[in-house]
Amino acid sequence: MKYETFNPKRHDILKVASLIYDVDFRTFDLFFRDKNKAVKAISKSIADEDLDTFKVILDDENNIIGILIYYISKFPKKFYIKSFRLFLIDLLDYFVLCDVGEGDLYIADVAIDESMRGQGLGRKVLEDVINHAKSRKLNRVILDADFRNIKAKNLYEKIGFKEFNKKRVKIGKFERGMYNMELKL
Repeated sequence: MKYETFNPKRHDILKVASLIYDVDFRTFDLFFRDKNKAVKAISKSIADEDLDTFKVILDDENNIIGILIYYISKFPKKFYIKSFRLFLIDLLDYFVLCDVGEGDLYIADVAIDESMRGQGLGRKVLEDVINHAKSRKLNRVILDADFRNIKAKNLYEKIGFKEFNKKRVKIGKFERGMYNMELKL
């Protein structure tokens, strides 16, 4: 398993967009009602991404088996204007995601291809990120666990993350909430 900075000209953008969709499929489904429409919109929004902290995870044959997106000491308040629906999702995120401070490494997305899950790859990615944060002498690693994804929250707690906040937004019958979690280094 190796990490490579995402390059939309070189990597399968639909595969990457599909992995991003997998991370938050419930919210994407609410706004798009169709996985293909959501993946297409995500593809357009990442077509010009140029972030050193947006990684594809590759196997030994250079096949994409996952993604990792993280930020250090800041969370870009960039809203996707290319799609009104993605803009609304970003707006919801603004109210429920961790506040990233100086000395924080924020894990925005980790997704492992469905065919590769259950092999400890997600845990390995998290451990690699934690080691990277330690090598940079950062204060903590933070991430969010959706209220509806208890399996992910349990994995984070097994690794040592602790809940430090809960945020939620409710609009009519729709509710989105996150456990904000931290691992102090």
